[in-house]
Amino acid sequence: MSKVIVITGTSSGFGKLTALTLAADGHAVVATMRDTEGKNKDVADELAKADNIEVVEMDVAQSLSVDTAFGYILKKYGSVDVLINNAGVTGFGVAEGYSIEGYKKMFEINFYGPVRTYQAVLPSMRAARQGLVINLSTGASGFAVPYMVPYMASKFALETFIEGIDSELRDFNIENVSVPCGVYPTGMGEKGGFNADREDIPAGYPDFEQRLGDLGKTFYSKVEEFKMDPQTIADGIKALVDMEKGARPLRYPLDAIAQGTDQEFITAKRKIKRKWASKYGMDI
Repeated sequence: MSKVIVITGTSSGFGKLTALTLAADGHAVVATMRDTEGKNKDVADELAKADNIEVVEMDVAQSLSVDTAFGYILKKYGSVDVLINNAGVTGFGVAEGYSIEGYKKMFEINFYGPVRTYQAVLPSMRAARQGLVINLSTGASGFAVPYMVPYMASKFALETFIEGIDSELRDFNIENVSVPCGVYPTGMGEKGGFNADREDIPAGYPDFEQRLGDLGKTFYSKVEEFKMDPQTIADGIKALVDMEKGARPLRYPLDAIAQGTDQEFITAKRKIKRKWASKYGMDI
């Protein structure tokens, strides 16, 4: 059955692939992105020519932009069946090397962005007593990676938000899923992410440039070894959309490099969480 699906960050990578994949499956896809008349005009025009896709301007870092976009979408389509929070940025550098403003920029998109879209769509989903929100996270959301601390912190915050709000929304039959992705060749790190901006700080860290370079080489070698294809994420999201209501997991990892250890971590965490929560008399 065709669904109305809103996707953020469709100008490239996972977002664009997911929009095309779901539209080809017959869904009504609203592909949102920034600068549809500027730097993203070519891709916006390309997606708009595809069957079942409408491109809508939306910047998840701006509350007015999000509210305006969803106001238009809900007026035209009446409801949103699925929201896919894909828009995100990354960045590299020592944690001390980021200014407070640098941390805020990362959180504006990776954390507050999804919070904004949730707030924009939840009233209509609660009224309909149904809905699905899929959130693109990171394969390392269970642990921190050096030289990517602000990025990881924003994703940790998102994971916490998803886990908590899922419990709050159960009475409304609104499902929430986090998709922890591994490292894929989407070019995300090359497209204006937020790197450390306190330029004098890294000099105080011995061999920082070498260690950062080694980290990049490790990621690249794993991408090559496991032939990481971004279409895997689009196909995984399609599988989630197609799943029976109530069958979707809270976390749905798609990371061949992890070789099952990500699911092992998720399962162990869930068991320990339930034991811990029970000591406080909570069933979550």
